[in-house]
Amino acid sequence: MIKAIFFDYDGVLTTDKTGSLTTNRYLSTVTGVEYETVRKAFAKYNPDLLVGKVTHTDIWDAACKAMRCKVDFSLLEEAFQSTPANDAMFALARSLKPAYSLGIITDNKRDRIDSLKKSQGLDALFNPIIVSAEFGSGKDSSAVFKHALRCVGIGPEESIFIDNNRENLIAPRALGMGTVFHDDEKNDVGKLIETLRNEFHILELQ
Repeated sequence: MIKAIFFDYDGVLTTDKTGSLTTNRYLSTVTGVEYETVRKAFAKYNPDLLVGKVTHTDIWDAACKAMRCKVDFSLLEEAFQSTPANDAMFALARSLKPAYSLGIITDNKRDRIDSLKKSQGLDALFNPIIVSAEFGSGKDSSAVFKHALRCVGIGPEESIFIDNNRENLIAPRALGMGTVFHDDEKNDVGKLIETLRNEFHILELQ
């Protein structure tokens, strides 16, 4: 019997495929620096940002140098806040909340999710919210999923994980968790609801 449903963040609870896409697009728009230049400036630091080895503060000056543009650090917070919520997915989560434990497992930067917790009210819907930069490893390892299960106090067979990247479903599936791929390009939440109902007997959905 399913007791908990874990969601990825970007591409599932948001309508952008990745957080980097959201952040880079905003910074490009407000600075006038070409998107690809912004992307490349941050890309080399992304692996370390995602596991908490460095912070945006640590790499900001170097990224600005790579962009050949002195960008005010406050624009990063604005970039975080430009994240487009997936309203249909949030509505689904709210409908599930009375009957299931809900959580987020995301490969993400800690400062970004801390910012979005406040503006999107994530803490009111999801517990735990596990961020790779805070935990120290990402969804390519089983460790983060084991941690999520311990937080809720359930076994893997009592849980589902939803992600928009099939590779991120390998580790939880190997543990015995139910997994669902969500195609972020189609964003067919109705199809996701059908899958939850038909494959996992989540019957509380309207």
